[in-house]
Amino acid sequence: MPTVETVRGPIDTAELGATLMHEHVFVVSTEHLQNYGAGAWWDEDERVADAVDKLDELKTLGIDTIVDPTVWGLGRYIPRVQRVAEQTDINIVVATGLYTYDEIPHQYEHRGPGLALDLPTDPMVDDFTRDIRDGIADTGVRAAFLKCVVEVKGLTPGVERTLRACAATHRATGAPITVHTASHTQAGRLAVQVLGEEGVDLTKVVIGHAGDSNDLDYLTGLADAGCLLGMDRFGLDIYNPTDARVATIVALAERGYADRMVLAHDASCFIDYFPDPAARAAFQQVQPNWNFTHISKDVLPALREHGVTEEQIRQMLVDTPRRYFE
Repeated sequence: MPTVETVRGPIDTAELGATLMHEHVFVVSTEHLQNYGAGAWWDEDERVADAVDKLDELKTLGIDTIVDPTVWGLGRYIPRVQRVAEQTDINIVVATGLYTYDEIPHQYEHRGPGLALDLPTDPMVDDFTRDIRDGIADTGVRAAFLKCVVEVKGLTPGVERTLRACAATHRATGAPITVHTASHTQAGRLAVQVLGEEGVDLTKVVIGHAGDSNDLDYLTGLADAGCLLGMDRFGLDIYNPTDARVATIVALAERGYADRMVLAHDASCFIDYFPDPAARAAFQQVQPNWNFTHISKDVLPALREHGVTEEQIRQMLVDTPRRYFE
């Protein structure tokens, strides 16, 4: 049987079960935490226990797996996620790659083919490949997929280099790719362009945050190219309200694209964009449904009410995530 790496080790892809394809356990910058968090808004044991509670609740709602695209730039720290994984039955699948809207980190800036330190290969490719084949740092946890970004600035030199590094790693390892995109600029088209040029198998690419758009021509164009559509920001109504997201999924399902969509919230157990309790409460007041339970409690019933079948829901939650990792 094909297997997929999780934080607790490899499992058969059939064991992924119902899967939310874009969620974060923690989004916490190491530098932010070290300089401003201790004793102010961060307690490690409390945050781990809270994450376990949130994921346990998700399990009771019928979700078996979350796919976590937290990479460098979003604060990936696997030992903390391991503590959570040890205490919950939810499978957690983690990524390698780089989260940048523009420039790449200085640690890569001057090293690589044709750069100040002229190397035969891009060190990003070396690092990403090591995360997939050997494990992340000394944790023994292997990344199962790649993460990159195309945002409103488009294909800046740093963004394009990162995409091409992810593509090279994909070719070497077979690992699938998820691309964070800005749907209002139709940035998914740029991702398809570059990854296609690099020979990536586009059926192994999720265009993240595609669900921020209700433009059916844009979305079907991405799907027709082979990509999966990340309908993955449920609860973030500032980008697209839930009723519009539901209507778009219904329309795509009616056109036969249910097997090209995956679902998620892009939520987290804790995000340091809103670190202190007052900031978290204020944001929750304006975005009350941005949490792991919204799809199970609200979105799936709405999809069923609008005629989406159980088979189509299974495709989005179970079959397509499994196929992505096989």
